[in-house]
Amino acid sequence: MSTSDRPLASPGASQTETRRPLTLRDVSEASGVSEMTVSRVLRNRGDVSAATRERVLAAAKRLGYVPNKIAGALASSRVNLVAVIIPSMSNLVFPDVVNGISRVLEDTELQPVLGITHYSPEQEEKVLYEMLSWRPSGVIIAGLERSEAARAMLGNAGIPVVEVMDVDGDPIDAVVGISHRRAGRIMGQAIIEAGYRRIGFLGTKMPQDHRARKRLDGLTEVLAEAGIALADQEFYEGRSGFGKGREMTQAVLERSPDLDFLYYSNDLIGAGGMLYCLEKGIPIPEQIGIAGFNGIELLDGLPRKLATMDSCRLEIGEAAARIVARRASAQASGGGEQIVLTPKLTMGDTLLRA
Repeated sequence: MSTSDRPLASPGASQTETRRPLTLRDVSEASGVSEMTVSRVLRNRGDVSAATRERVLAAAKRLGYVPNKIAGALASSRVNLVAVIIPSMSNLVFPDVVNGISRVLEDTELQPVLGITHYSPEQEEKVLYEMLSWRPSGVIIAGLERSEAARAMLGNAGIPVVEVMDVDGDPIDAVVGISHRRAGRIMGQAIIEAGYRRIGFLGTKMPQDHRARKRLDGLTEVLAEAGIALADQEFYEGRSGFGKGREMTQAVLERSPDLDFLYYSNDLIGAGGMLYCLEKGIPIPEQIGIAGFNGIELLDGLPRKLATMDSCRLEIGEAAARIVARRASAQASGGGEQIVLTPKLTMGDTLLRA
């Protein structure tokens, strides 16, 4: 039996016995080159012929060898991981951000690793503590509002930190997103110009959704400038969805039947509200106008196209990943980048044209 074919477990070992981890020596023996050459190939360093590189990579693939990045990190103090921390994967917004990050990082040596906070400051601190203990090459994290402990950990991490989705606040380092206050003002102006005057807001409890609160602030500001007060509002806790939107819409219209516009904090509850109004025979957008937020493509097949605003999710993820990839390289430096994207208003079929 050749050295490349010898078993890695001792003869007679049971199938449940743990096999020893593969090492550079195993790849060296399987490919017929020195461990130093194997190391150069796997780290993509040094001058190695194309034929030797191909032989080493083929042997590593055949064996199922995975390099020990932690060992290398002991020297560099960093691993090629990027901590991506978001509140939720059930919210349709954040998967698009993650896709944007992955699209950029797949052309680099960096790999995204996901952490979920469930909108909890305490959970965010825990996720940050665990992820930063692995010394990642960067952090991409949703939002700007966080605890002092979380800010301290990020501020002292000594790596690129990119806060995403929102630019209305005090970033720790770099920031990529949109102004949600401005988005609320843009929508409010469109509502006023269309002639609506009895406006209600429906959304999540504001302590949980800082970005929705800022859109509400922008809306109420522009309404006040026109001498209009917000007529009613309805909030909820928990996950959003069509059913939640229908329930909220019924509640607010029973309480304030004279409302002529409903502005929802996201498209899912907005779509539920639209379906409720259509079932009740309420003319849209003539008697009541409706708008959501996020520009979710999933809703394109509904009976009416919902008025909404794109939150630039994919572009935000891509821009954040480019910042981390550039600054994580040995040649790059910098910090404090600010990229402000402009969301696009889509009138749809639920908002009267001015």
